[in-house]
Amino acid sequence: MSTQPALPENSPRRTRIKMCGFTREQDVDAAVAAGADAIGFVLYAKSPRHVSAQRAAELARRLPPFVTPVLLFVNQDTTKIRAACAMVAGATMQFHGDESAQDCWLASDQGQRFYLRAARIPLGEAGRSFDLLKFAQDYSQAQAILLDAHIDGFGGGGQTFNWSLLPPNVNAHLVLSGGLKPANVIDGITQVRPRCKTLAVDVSSGIEVPGQKGIKDASRMRDFVAAVRRADQLLYNK
Repeated sequence: MSTQPALPENSPRRTRIKMCGFTREQDVDAAVAAGADAIGFVLYAKSPRHVSAQRAAELARRLPPFVTPVLLFVNQDTTKIRAACAMVAGATMQFHGDESAQDCWLASDQGQRFYLRAARIPLGEAGRSFDLLKFAQDYSQAQAILLDAHIDGFGGGGQTFNWSLLPPNVNAHLVLSGGLKPANVIDGITQVRPRCKTLAVDVSSGIEVPGQKGIKDASRMRDFVAAVRRADQLLYNK
């Protein structure tokens, strides 16, 4: 057993964990038990993890205090976004399509609701061409910028982009996503956290039963949280 002190729960350096793509009650309960800080629901009809706003509301009602529901939208009509948010109390929005800064601002009732804006980073060396500093500036009203790999289509594809190509100093809160799993999340956190204000992580396929999108595995969720906490401990005790 490690004798190193644990990172305090209220420390700004503690990595927050969002788990996404939930469709079943038992998986939501298992994620909460594992230690997730936020639970994501995909309201994008073309995603294999899609749920309706009504279903997201049913699942979100299982969440205890201080675990945040997150609703993922892709190029959705503002009226429908507001209607969905009205069903899920305290929801944070996540915009994962082509939404402009103005689109996000209007959908958030001009800043009355928190939202995340996904930045789609090209795979491989092409990642150098993505201007994350400008993107973060353009979407400065977002609570955080979520970093995901750019693939065909929308909604996240479970692939990892080259973290080492990110700028060294991003004046924003970041959420690292894209192909994370227990085996690589420590490396992701140690590479990306020094580059931003604070860092959170977002996982979906990395906590699923293999080959079953939207069906989560309780053991993988526990392993993921444990790996994130190990990364925090390593950084905290340097």
